[in-house]
Amino acid sequence: MFKVIALTTDWSLLDSFILEKVRETKLPSLAIGVVDKNGEFIYSRVIGFRDVERGLPATLNTNYGIGSVTKSFTALCVVKLSFEGLIDLEDSVVKYIPEFNVKPFGRDIRVKDLLTHTTGLPALGYAEAFIRSVLELDTAWLPISKPEDIILFMNNSSEWAVSKPGEKFYYLNEGYVLLGYIVSKVTGMSYEDYVRKTILKPLNMNKTYFSEEDFRKDFDTAVPYLIDKNGNLVKTKFPFGVTADGGLISNVNDMSKYLTMLINRGVFNNSIVLSEEVVKTVEEKRVDYPYKLFGDESYGYGWMITEKFYDRKLVSHSGSILVHTAYAGYLPRDGYGVVVLANSSGYPLSIIGLYALSIALGHNPEKELKPVFYDRMMSKLVGIYETYKGTFHLSIERNGDFLTLVYRDKYTESKTTLVPVEIKEDYCEFYTLSNTRRIPVEFYIEKERIIMIYERYKFVKKR
Repeated sequence: MFKVIALTTDWSLLDSFILEKVRETKLPSLAIGVVDKNGEFIYSRVIGFRDVERGLPATLNTNYGIGSVTKSFTALCVVKLSFEGLIDLEDSVVKYIPEFNVKPFGRDIRVKDLLTHTTGLPALGYAEAFIRSVLELDTAWLPISKPEDIILFMNNSSEWAVSKPGEKFYYLNEGYVLLGYIVSKVTGMSYEDYVRKTILKPLNMNKTYFSEEDFRKDFDTAVPYLIDKNGNLVKTKFPFGVTADGGLISNVNDMSKYLTMLINRGVFNNSIVLSEEVVKTVEEKRVDYPYKLFGDESYGYGWMITEKFYDRKLVSHSGSILVHTAYAGYLPRDGYGVVVLANSSGYPLSIIGLYALSIALGHNPEKELKPVFYDRMMSKLVGIYETYKGTFHLSIERNGDFLTLVYRDKYTESKTTLVPVEIKEDYCEFYTLSNTRRIPVEFYIEKERIIMIYERYKFVKKR
């Protein structure tokens, strides 16, 4: 159990932010821990219920599926085996799985292409189909129960390729299933057993596991929920059967041990769990990550990496199996790590994790963290706007990352999407299209009022 030390940082902003987002998106529960290099929590918070119907609160020991954060465990195992000479990352996958016959544009897929999601194959959707089938969200049925089934499923995927191996990033869950299979092939034990032996047992992650049997025996697990289109919680099933790409089940206490080991370059409780070379190898930038927040994101081996989080290196990954979501990230230089877990899909846990790390570094995420600042400014612009002496009215409504300009009268309604261009405290610019022409929409934010300029009109937001 981790010791919670006295706080010197004001975490009240984070407390308020978490409560706001849990209420706003109706998450049943959320558990978060921020750990330092000494393995001590500098912040922890659990809000909500692991089981809403029974009124059972979540705890730091409550287990959640961590989804694709599992990929970081898989990558560590593969890289460790490469340093031991049992796997060559430059080798073709066929060397380890002879029956694997996928060759995008006639090229072999290498082990490192699986690690970096650069096989040339776009997402084939196995995990999405499997999870949605289990949760009875779709009539399609994809009975994937073992890696051999994935190999069969991928049999004709060469013709689905969009680039040559090694060229571009396309997130591929199937690739990490294959990596788990390779681990089992070269070690002579199951992938799950190798993860237990190599990572979980040395870190005393005694409450982290893969199996449904362990989940059923565990009295402190989070009930899986979906949130329907009306915002109602729907108790559902847990999609057991996903493994090397997203099958681990863990908790804040155990995951904090994992992050502490990574922050300390493979050392935990004065014992070497992994070599420093293995840890550094997985967190090296390997391929451009196309979905930018900070501007320099790349994918390594099982981790996303940026070096522009307040000019620091941030190593992180998100995870989702729809009914449980997760985020884990750490700052190697500053020695802080964060894990966030929830038992449904709602507000992005990555933003909550970034918010926590911002505060740990002494920054104000409300002003300095782009997605939070954008969210606040977009919400501020929502409302009813009117022209001179109330001659004409329009509404501005929120639509995710966009705004919608809405005109309604007795008989008609029209909606126009506004795309953000520039967001500042005193000025926001958007644009829309009209008959393919780009039309600017500007907002001037003053102390007592907000002015919108749209086409030939000046609007003022009603107070």
